[in-house]
Amino acid sequence: MANISETTARKKRFKFEVPHPFAILFAVILLTALSTYLIPAGEYERTTNEEGQTLVVEGSYQQIESSPAGFMDIFKAIHAGLTTSAGIVFFIFIVGGAFNVFKETKAIEGAFGSVSGKLEGREMLMIPVFMMFFAIGGATIGMFEEALPFILILVPLAMMMGFDSMTGAAVVMVGVATGFTAAFMNPFTVGVAQGIAELPTFSGMVPRIFFWFAYVTVSILFVMRYAAKVKKNPELSVTFEEDKKRNVDKAAALDMKLSHRQGVTLLILLATFVALAYGVIKYGWYIQEISALFVIMAIAIGIVNRMGINGTTMAFVRGCEELLVGALVVGFAYGAVTLLENSSTIDTILYGISGLVSELPTALAAGAMFVVQAFMNLIVASGSGQAALTMPLMTPLGDLIGVSRQTVVLAFQMGDGITNIFSPTNGLLFAALAMAGISLTKWFKWMAPLFVIQFIMAIIIVTIAHLFIWPA
Repeated sequence: MANISETTARKKRFKFEVPHPFAILFAVILLTALSTYLIPAGEYERTTNEEGQTLVVEGSYQQIESSPAGFMDIFKAIHAGLTTSAGIVFFIFIVGGAFNVFKETKAIEGAFGSVSGKLEGREMLMIPVFMMFFAIGGATIGMFEEALPFILILVPLAMMMGFDSMTGAAVVMVGVATGFTAAFMNPFTVGVAQGIAELPTFSGMVPRIFFWFAYVTVSILFVMRYAAKVKKNPELSVTFEEDKKRNVDKAAALDMKLSHRQGVTLLILLATFVALAYGVIKYGWYIQEISALFVIMAIAIGIVNRMGINGTTMAFVRGCEELLVGALVVGFAYGAVTLLENSSTIDTILYGISGLVSELPTALAAGAMFVVQAFMNLIVASGSGQAALTMPLMTPLGDLIGVSRQTVVLAFQMGDGITNIFSPTNGLLFAALAMAGISLTKWFKWMAPLFVIQFIMAIIIVTIAHLFIWPA
């Protein structure tokens, strides 16, 4: 009996536990620090063009004195990353607080109860409608961070419709990321990259629209196929255990009807998103202005629902508390990038990869450029920042090896976008998953098949463009 007890205790003791996101990202920081000892330091010369963009001077790479990360640098990187990403961190807090004020009004439940009869049997239509909305936003105005607030609405809504939290998160994240990746007029990727490549802004739009449509359609079908399985058998959900613990009572929601105050609350929410879209398109709003907009929304909702000053404030604070981990992991992710920047190894990585690409046959070079850009996005999360870093090198490289500049831009934008929702260094991914209440490991497991499909599609698209649409 004693041996059986000891064996049971040993099994419990050695039971595998999924590492906390902080632990995963700290491991990434450690590996990044180690790489600074293995990768020589180097740098390209930079210049500034007439539009104020900082560009890399082709052929100017040279090795410099190595400055690998020291012992204290590893731990300082966490604070440095949080400081660098402070704007995004506090944006997440504000959005989470504002949406909790909205959530505590029960307006979603009221709206669902009022329209549930009309949706009966047609719940699946929600997926393509919303995903197309987010995909268009990603393809046109460069929507990405701006889509995060929608997760707090779509996750409970998807669960009330008989799906799961993974479906709700995927509608937002896969939708916006897919549109962003295959964008046809994203100013932050296509626009910036074409400017650096000296191409007319948003030229080549017609082929890009066809690529976008094919790419988005495959992604929508993938999400719908999974959602249909979950609706038929909820136990097939990858988040089944987590969703059982969520405070989403579909039966109670069915009994609820939309009150006058809840109706006004939904109008405030709608007006907020209309103002957000208008501000982004018309005035170039970004995180600071959008944060201010959500603060205004929270105050207006609190007034309409007579929550009082303290009631509104406490609801806001509770929302911030729920997203504490999601906000702070952004800083951890940026910490790894900070180590590469401070050790001057990013330029060396780019120099080495571009050299490998130049040795490939022309038919394979375009696809290889895409792979390079996908890898670089693990290091440089900003689309416009990656364009400024890589396009001054990839453009003349394309000229030398027979890849047209339009194809070089296409390889960049798809490589930049494809790893955005499958990258362990993307803080925004962690923030989105925290909002959805989904673990990183479950997201990776669920997303892996779609990522492989998208990766293969991207290579095919870039190769088709290179061989048949924009031959050099």
